[in-house]
Amino acid sequence: MQALGRVFTDLNAATMASGPAPYGLIEDAAIAVVDGQTAWVGRAAELPVEYADLARVSLEGRLVTPSLIDCHTHIVHGGHRAEEFEMRLNGASYEEVARAGGGIISTVKATRAASVEELVAQALPRVDAMLAEGVSVIEVKSGYGLDRETELNMLRAARALSGHRPIRVVTSFLGAHAVPDNYKGRAEDYIENVCIPTLKEAHLKGLVDAVDAFCEGIAFLPDQLVPLFDAAKEMGLPIKVHAEQLSNLGGAKLAASYGALSADHIEYLDQDGVDAMASAGTVAVILPGAFYTLRETQAPPIEQLREAGVPMALATDCNPGSAPMTSLLLAMNMGCTLFRMTPEESLQGVTVHAARALGLTDCGQIARGLRADLAVWNATHPAELSYRIGFNPLHTRISGGNP
Repeated sequence: MQALGRVFTDLNAATMASGPAPYGLIEDAAIAVVDGQTAWVGRAAELPVEYADLARVSLEGRLVTPSLIDCHTHIVHGGHRAEEFEMRLNGASYEEVARAGGGIISTVKATRAASVEELVAQALPRVDAMLAEGVSVIEVKSGYGLDRETELNMLRAARALSGHRPIRVVTSFLGAHAVPDNYKGRAEDYIENVCIPTLKEAHLKGLVDAVDAFCEGIAFLPDQLVPLFDAAKEMGLPIKVHAEQLSNLGGAKLAASYGALSADHIEYLDQDGVDAMASAGTVAVILPGAFYTLRETQAPPIEQLREAGVPMALATDCNPGSAPMTSLLLAMNMGCTLFRMTPEESLQGVTVHAARALGLTDCGQIARGLRADLAVWNATHPAELSYRIGFNPLHTRISGGNP
């Protein structure tokens, strides 16, 4: 059978492959796609003869990158917290907001009250916003159920999203997001009686790709997470962690000891944590949206991560409380402006390093044998994607070689 393919021409390709050229940039490039995969990328003048008869598609001088990857989101949830946002700006304290039914508990209530279909319907507009900015892969966490059935329903809803939109979904079980009211003061019991049994069921039903946890004084201490991480390891599930966002409890170092895919937030990460992540190959996921929304002042240790060779990913952290943001392009700009990441690091953070943070090896770069998921931009240089604020230069997405 004849292979199905085409050649995209008249483009500049930011392949994100490592090498001497920043961004892996190839000017005056062509990309040959066969059966949904990149078969060849290089200078157009050097196109191999075996692809000469494929249909040509001119991209009229535009910039092409791998399609973007949002590797940390909470987009499946019920309700919103706009009233809480307004209360805080009108002077209410966190305690006053909580007493009025705000905070994570309000999201838990709304999520528990929603059906799987309702959770999907509420998430789709957020997915659409991401698609419109060239995103092809999203990670979706549970964590707003804090009980067996709702946690499973969140994962079911996340899995269902790809049936409604051309998006690839990776799921993370975040049952250890907070201690529910009925287990206050008994975090260990909650892990043993709710989290681990629910994780096992989710794993058996094929609903979960990784295990996440919030390691912080307002959530779970490192020792309390050991049984959960041990259970994940026994099931062969990779580990991620929210850590060092508000204080330094050593959560990233703990996760690195399990070979974690990523440690996320990490504003208070110390040098021991950096070194542990570097040794384990754990990705640092930088989340400037939450830093901005919470008006934090402690920035993540970008220079130490850079010096240690820790790969840095960027994500929206889209959630109803601390980061009600769906724009990955804005996260890229924030990473540069707030944290002094370079535009190249920023683009790596939403492509090749984001893929690594999810354990994906078939995307994140434009390279032979990888999925031909591409973003075509009305831009001439990759730095433009981080440079502009509130402007979307996407021309089109190419999914599996199909515009």
